[in-house]
Amino acid sequence: MTQKPPIGRDTRLCMSLSARPGNYGSRFHNRLYELTGLDYVYKSFSTTDLPAAIGGIRALGVRGCAISMPFKEAVISLIDDLAPSAAAIDSVNTIVNDDGRLTGHNTDYGAVRTLIADIDPATPFVLRGSGGMAKAVAAAFRDAGFAHGTIVARNEEAGRGLAALYGFAWRGEAEGAAPILVNVTPLGMTGADAERLAFPAAMIERAAIAFDVVQYPPETPFLRATRAAGARVITGTEVATLQALEQFVLYTGVRPTDAQVDEAAAFARG
Repeated sequence: MTQKPPIGRDTRLCMSLSARPGNYGSRFHNRLYELTGLDYVYKSFSTTDLPAAIGGIRALGVRGCAISMPFKEAVISLIDDLAPSAAAIDSVNTIVNDDGRLTGHNTDYGAVRTLIADIDPATPFVLRGSGGMAKAVAAAFRDAGFAHGTIVARNEEAGRGLAALYGFAWRGEAEGAAPILVNVTPLGMTGADAERLAFPAAMIERAAIAFDVVQYPPETPFLRATRAAGARVITGTEVATLQALEQFVLYTGVRPTDAQVDEAAAFARG
């Protein structure tokens, strides 16, 4: 393992912006910097002034920034370019700074495509959520061949818009049954929503696959309930690892080995 240089004036900074910052991304990226010997450091931040934060990225030469809820759509007007991965779904989860020019990417989409690749696309699903991450997930399902999907969102305008964009149905409330349940909301996340189930118990008991994009805690009430009912679960940590790996490559130009990624992911979970 190449020795990582001590932090100094040449160290490159990467960061994240989120309403509720967690530790997974910081631990994952910083561990990979150590394993690959790269002179980088990664720090998570929150903000109530998104334009100022993006201006700081540009002015201070921050190399890259991960974008999480609720900024994935709002950030688009503040940057210079969109890579195809972000332009296709109007949602940004990654900013790369090339000499002051900020380009938005979306690595969530590819992560979701990878995680659902072995599921029969004829299987119906219900997706709860209508924000930027929901766009990435819905697009991934559509592009993987899933045609029988329902978007659940209380915001009728946003929910109907997302459903129409990808050819799915819309409902205001979660009801009925579907083999695949997907949560793309903060329900189950730490804070006020920590104990809330993303779907009614009756739907959970009949599901075969539960997919929750909430990263922390790794086991949300929704996932615990579906696992107890015998369903397969796909966790937000799995999404976080795959999308963060692609961010790492965008920021550094280096693709770590599978063993390094596994070690960094285990370190981040610990």
